[in-house]
Amino acid sequence: MKVIFVSAILTILAAVFLKVNSGDWCVLLICIGLVMSLEMMNSAVEGIVDLVSPQQNEKAGRIKDMAAGAVLIASIVSFIIGILILGKYFLSFLYNITNNQ
Repeated sequence: MKVIFVSAILTILAAVFLKVNSGDWCVLLICIGLVMSLEMMNSAVEGIVDLVSPQQNEKAGRIKDMAAGAVLIASIVSFIIGILILGKYFLSFLYNITNNQ
């Protein structure tokens, strides 16, 4: 969760610095919220599975893997969305810096 929190803070700071418009802000915040929510659900699923099946169990392991996989997929998609959104602002920022000097 620490990595996700740091990534969210860095994304928000980059969006503020690059002056992202409100539509793009909404998309970024939805991505951040989705990944954080899924990570909390993953932790809850792992806790419940550990409670129900404290011994090593193949089915319990698969359940944990699926919950972690959901977080991974959401994280990858959110990363791509973040790159697409912030990338256009960053390229515009670089273009303005190089043409104003």
